[in-house]
Order: sequence, then C-alpha cells, then structure tokens
Amino acid sequence: MRIILVGGSKTVYFLARQFVRRHYHVTVINRDPVRAREIAHETKATVVLGDGTDVHRLEEAGARAADTLLAMTNHDQDNLVACQIAKRIFSVPRTIALVNDPDNEAIFKQLGVTVAFSATRLIGMILDQETNFEDITAFMPLAQGRINITEVRLAPDSPAVGKTLLDLELTENSLIACIIRNDEVIVPRGATQLEVDDYLLLISHPDNQQHDLEVLCGC
Repeated sequence: MRIILVGGSKTVYFLARQFVRRHYHVTVINRDPVRAREIAHETKATVVLGDGTDVHRLEEAGARAADTLLAMTNHDQDNLVACQIAKRIFSVPRTIALVNDPDNEAIFKQLGVTVAFSATRLIGMILDQETNFEDITAFMPLAQGRINITEVRLAPDSPAVGKTLLDLELTENSLIACIIRNDEVIVPRGATQLEVDDYLLLISHPDNQQHDLEVLCGC
C-alpha cells in the first residue's frame, strides 16, 4: 500500500513509523525543513519538503500511484485542500482528513473526503459515555459515523432486565445483534428475555442511540 501523510506532528511521525513497520510505502510531505529532516532521520519514510496543498509537491510525493492520502496538519483548510487535490487531480482512491474544528466535519464529508474525523468530537463522545453510561464498555462508530455499535452491560437496576426484546421500546431500525451471557453467545429473538449481567451488542443510528441506551440502562 502506498500512503501519503501531510503534516509534521508527532502523530504523523508515529503513523509513519507504524506504517513502515507494516511494509507500506510511506511518503511524508512537510513544509518545515527541521521537522522534515527529523522525520527522514527517525523513520524509513520518504520525506518531501514542501506544502501538501501544492500540486507539484503532491506529484513529487507519488500521488498518482497513492492508495491513500492522510492530511494531518493543524489547519482544516489545508487538510481539505490537500484531500480535494489528491482526489480530483490525482484520483487517489481514499482521502482521510483530521478536522480540528468539529463544526467543519460535515463540510468535509459533503465535499467528498472519504473519512473526516474530529479528535475533539471523539474525545467528547468518549467523555460523555464514561460520565453518563457507566455500563457502556465499548463504543464504535462505523460507516463514517452513520452507524454506532455499542456494547452494553445490564446492571441489576437496568430497566431492560426481565423484559423480552419485544417489550423493549427501541427506536425503529435499532437492533440488538447478540447477547453474551455467561460466556455464551446468544442470537436473540423477540421472545428472548434479558437478564442481569447480559452484555448486549446494540446497533443504532447516532440520532437514536441515547434513547435506546435509556431504554436499556435507564441513564
């Protein structure tokens, strides 16, 4: 796999090092001569000195043959432009962008960035989960945030305990995909009754998740 990383942060360095270990062909574009030299010295990645929004620098970095471009600068505009050029001029199949301001995330997706992620939003979501839903042990957004998969443990005071799946007032299109009970995996049906310490795998739309968690956990 051929990956282009745009930026010079510690995260870019760690990603470059990790991707090289996976035997990917990694090229880093960085405009800071000192930082570019450090990355070149500390990793086996190819380093191109310059601006990741410059067509010529992207071509020099091998964008025409790249499988993925990952833009990780501190400036949302630069990340968006780098992804746009990579996709529209060089037909890079997959573009991934860091969105520093979470309010810009939807714009990135509307403009065709394959994956746009906001560390601020993700940290906030994790904090909300830890603060408000102590029985939620795992959370994973999929399909660019259009689907959430959540692992929920039923505590003794959970309102769902003792109810069947048919009794639960989950939102439409939400689904309990499986139940883990005493190390046994159960594929639930409408008549399946929920018990204390059941672990449920909930699949839901992000807009419906809080309602569904209130139905299951009461929190």
